[in-house]
Amino acid sequence: MRTSIRFLFGDELREIGEVDPTLTVLDWLRLQERRTGTKEGCAEGDCGACTVVVGRLDGERVRYEAVNACIRFLPTLDGCQILTVEHLKDAAGRLHPTQQAMVDCHGSQCGFCTPGFVMSLFALYHGAANPDGQAIDDALAGNLCRCTGYAPIVKAAEALCEGRDGAPADRFAAEEAAIAAKLKALQDQEMVSVGSGGRVFHAPATAAQMAQLLLDNPDATIVSGATDVGLWVTKFQRVLGTVVHTGRVAELRGIRETEAGLEIGAAVTYTEAAPAIAALYPDFGELIRRIGATQVRNMGTIGGNVANGSPIGDTPPALIAAGATLVLRRGDERRSMPVEDFYIDYGKQDRRPGEFVESILLPRPAAGARFRAYKISKRFDQDISALCGAFLLTVERGTVTAVRLAYGGMAGIPKRAAAAEAALAGQPWTEATVRRAMAALSQDFTPLSDMRASAEYRARVAANLLMKLYVETTDPAAETRLVGDRSLAHA
Repeated sequence: MRTSIRFLFGDELREIGEVDPTLTVLDWLRLQERRTGTKEGCAEGDCGACTVVVGRLDGERVRYEAVNACIRFLPTLDGCQILTVEHLKDAAGRLHPTQQAMVDCHGSQCGFCTPGFVMSLFALYHGAANPDGQAIDDALAGNLCRCTGYAPIVKAAEALCEGRDGAPADRFAAEEAAIAAKLKALQDQEMVSVGSGGRVFHAPATAAQMAQLLLDNPDATIVSGATDVGLWVTKFQRVLGTVVHTGRVAELRGIRETEAGLEIGAAVTYTEAAPAIAALYPDFGELIRRIGATQVRNMGTIGGNVANGSPIGDTPPALIAAGATLVLRRGDERRSMPVEDFYIDYGKQDRRPGEFVESILLPRPAAGARFRAYKISKRFDQDISALCGAFLLTVERGTVTAVRLAYGGMAGIPKRAAAAEAALAGQPWTEATVRRAMAALSQDFTPLSDMRASAEYRARVAANLLMKLYVETTDPAAETRLVGDRSLAHA
């Protein structure tokens, strides 16, 4: 067991033994390191003023990702590199290309949110070569501009990446091999246990270590990206006694493709899972693109979204519609269940003390099956669903031979619409059949009114999504599901 966390702060090794398990990276930067270039805005992962970049070893390379420092717990940086805006200038004081582009394109006024934009642009610069307009918009969607306006910032991004066919031309690229070697030296199979004041943060390195930890600490809070748990701390002031982090468990971080489909480890992030999922279910990939923003998707995990059990979580309806299965582990015992059976009631899941979600099995769609997922929210980017509908439909010779309809935001749990499915199964795929299914939804759900939508709105839109499904699958000319079409937020 190792009783300290180790990470690179820029290129400097930091080793910390005693630390609050839920100390945020932002508070550590501002209050202890006095690196005040990183700002505090919302403290909930929305505005991007706190954006920093985390470097992770990816084979022999270093992968740089923008993350929200305000909800990321410092101990989760073990084995990583963290960069802030103060690290970007070189020893001679010259601005980094991302900073220079912001200056040249007049992308900054007050400067409060500028450091976050710069760090998001840094991660974009070190990502795929020649990003298109959508990639730039996605990279900046998690940063709120309070005064300049996005046009000059987008121009800065375009100028920064224009014509870059090869590796980025900065000192971080030149030093990548050296940083990768340092990060490789920090990797081990030791379980990390650090804490302060009787509260402990555990970061197991193997699934076996994690299983034993949770048997010994069945009341521990399991944390992956902390995109929700972080708000328990920053907004609700909850004090977490024992925290178990999944991020160092290699077995939970893999995606395995099989003849049956995808086996997705519970600690795989949205960013990592999206390409593989989109290859099987394009609409599911688009749904993931609208979960939070890049900073959130770089930390949040599908396993965490499922285990959290929120009735407005975006991935459970899609997983339920696709017929996905969970693998849960307790000690050396494993059991499997359909995702829909995991949810019992609001805030209650079928997870025994000491048990954790190990993986999600996403089957390949059957030949001829059509999958659609629709997220309804007030904004396209960075918004919580008012409701979400996901549908898997097979029509053969004009008759519905298989159907799965799942909704989030319509009940205390994400669930299937059994009555509506019964109204469709075995029936001709016609408008009259669809209207009967729309009416049957009132037997499946009694939605609530809240700040996001009224019960009447939810009921009406949920029904209309079935008609949308019918139109899209019968009249290609009426297709409304366009990649990159932000008008879907108001569908």
